Amino acid sequence: MVHLGGKTLLTPQPRLRTGFFSVLESRMFPIGSIKEACTSVGVAKYGKPVGLDAKIKVDLIVIGSVAVDPRTGARLGKGENKHFGSAYFVLQGFAELEYGMLRYMGAIDDATLIATSVHDKQLVDDIPMEKLLIHDVPVDVICTPTQVIFTNTTIPKPQGIYWEKLSPEKLGQIKILRELKMRIERETGQALPCGPSEKLPPTAQRRRR
Repeated sequence: MVHLGGKTLLTPQPRLRTGFFSVLESRMFPIGSIKEACTSVGVAKYGKPVGLDAKIKVDLIVIGSVAVDPRTGARLGKGENKHFGSAYFVLQGFAELEYGMLRYMGAIDDATLIATSVHDKQLVDDIPMEKLLIHDVPVDVICTPTQVIFTNTTIPKPQGIYWEKLSPEKLGQIKILRELKMRIERETGQALPCGPSEKLPPTAQRRRR
């Protein structure tokens, strides 16, 4: 839909392993190649890599959710999770890190709309607000097959990367994040804090499409 509408798509590179984001516009790939352009292989083939110094402005973020509360805009992601009672909470997963880095770049701010697309069965009303973490990203808009919900969320949006919550293991996974950390430390002359160690789950093996 983004390409058919002539919009510019900013998409993260898978799990941030090989870089940061890529920009893709319909003029960047041949007519008839839209299906290929919508895959990770197509983005790598036709897209233009974007670094931390890029001057971009993002109007809308579409973020994945396992479950979302239409009353509050609270969401559960699909990353590394911690169990709280009957709910699971992401511990600074990749979506949260991508959001934080975009905040650092000045590409987004508190006014940037955040939308998620889920099935109606993924709407829940039991995500406890007091269990949300400082880096959890709430949503403004929920799209399901039957309705569009504007949450009017009052949950504060993350202001950047929360280094004190970021484990050495997660930092070791992501080159662009290590580069950002070194840059900030060099600019400020101060060492950034580091979070507690964690045992990361195995990296998912995905077929290239």
